[in-house]
Amino acid sequence: MKIKLISVLLLSALSVSAQAGLMDDMNKATGSNLASQVADQAKTKAKAAGNQQVGKQVNKKLMTEARKNQCSFKSGSDELAPGCGSKSKKLAGIIIEVKKTLQSQGQTGFKFTVSGHTDSSGDAAKNKELSARRAQVMVKELVAQGVSAEDIEAVGMGSAQPLVKNDNTPAKKAKNRRYEVQVHF
Repeated sequence: MKIKLISVLLLSALSVSAQAGLMDDMNKATGSNLASQVADQAKTKAKAAGNQQVGKQVNKKLMTEARKNQCSFKSGSDELAPGCGSKSKKLAGIIIEVKKTLQSQGQTGFKFTVSGHTDSSGDAAKNKELSARRAQVMVKELVAQGVSAEDIEAVGMGSAQPLVKNDNTPAKKAKNRRYEVQVHF
């Protein structure tokens, strides 16, 4: 058993050594640092894959917290209904916590996005504009609660991404009128 393991390790070492020698020969022949370029590309791809994985985990948490801490808007307007203060404060705390966690893991180049959504009632263009205004109101609210303005942006989605298809009842429409928070790298 030990002999097989040693053989495998030796073969692996010889293979790596041969590849390194081949890369050196190629670099000399081409006059470039091909190994460095390949390593840089591998690092970039690994970072992107890592960002994607981290993004999925973080966005799941952000979506859950945003749904638990939804502020309501008056019908057809971007004016917040009473009772939003404690919810926005809690959501801002989560965003700040996520930012610190990402930074402690060496993550950079990320931004939080608040997306506003409406139900399917009315004109699509007006809904998109209303959802953008509502998202902006939430961004202002979150910034007032301590989130850095440079770290967060607003986008209006209108009724393009409903949680509930065929929102033909008041309860279904209410579920589609929402905002979501996500991180993007």
